[in-house]
Amino acid sequence: QEVNKPNPNENELLIKVSACGICRTDLHVVDGELKNPKTPLIPGHQIVGTVEQVGSAVKKFAIGQRVGVPWLGGSCGICNFCTSGRENLCDQACFTGYQIDGGFAEFCVANYHFCFPIPDGYPDHQAAPLFCAGLIGYRALLKAGNATHLGLYGFGAAAHILIQVACQKGIKIYAFTSPGDQETQKFAYRLGAVWAGDSTQSPPHLLDAAIIFAPVGALVPQALHNTVKGGTVVCAGIHMSDIPSFPYEILWGERTVCSIANLTRKDGEEFLSLAPKIP
Repeated sequence: QEVNKPNPNENELLIKVSACGICRTDLHVVDGELKNPKTPLIPGHQIVGTVEQVGSAVKKFAIGQRVGVPWLGGSCGICNFCTSGRENLCDQACFTGYQIDGGFAEFCVANYHFCFPIPDGYPDHQAAPLFCAGLIGYRALLKAGNATHLGLYGFGAAAHILIQVACQKGIKIYAFTSPGDQETQKFAYRLGAVWAGDSTQSPPHLLDAAIIFAPVGALVPQALHNTVKGGTVVCAGIHMSDIPSFPYEILWGERTVCSIANLTRKDGEEFLSLAPKIP
């Protein structure tokens, strides 16, 4: 469908899109699992492109510069969450490819406060997944704390980026896949996992923390069962099926279940400075 080329407001960049990754969240939006999207809508929130025009109030980007645009597309800037570095929790937050048009088009506009310069050395198609899969995985890793033995449930885009970051930090990774998915398990081993198996299995070592990327609520009690006392289970998806009831004994022992809500700008700055250092 042909639409008019967007015009940036004073705080926006007009970006000529060169690549935009496809994410499971795009499917959640299209399938109606995320409620009240903008309509009509251009999806896509792993955007890489070149700045073609800058708004009058834009201070840190120049025409011709390569930039990336993530899921978090804006916030109010004045609430307690925004002023404490937790703009991802702002009640007025808006999201790229969901409440504002995204990158499955030749051009898009984006609030410059939520855009990031792209590190040198990354081709556009390799840089695009960093702006959702990479950033979400990085925030989940921060929530997992100082884990030595870390489980990853679901081994898609976010997990296969995160395992490279984790291995660089010396963390032992245990990868859980759909039952019978031996190809993905082999892939996890190639990327440095010390163990890979079905999500129905128990790992050979209890986990200090587990990150659940798969949108399957039934994995939460399984992950808790495989986690040491004092450990953490991080639910990293933007959508998850209902978590079934489970006995209190697998939560007891100061185990924690938490979620993550997309990213903060600080996460983006940290991750994009770290990513080029990983072979």
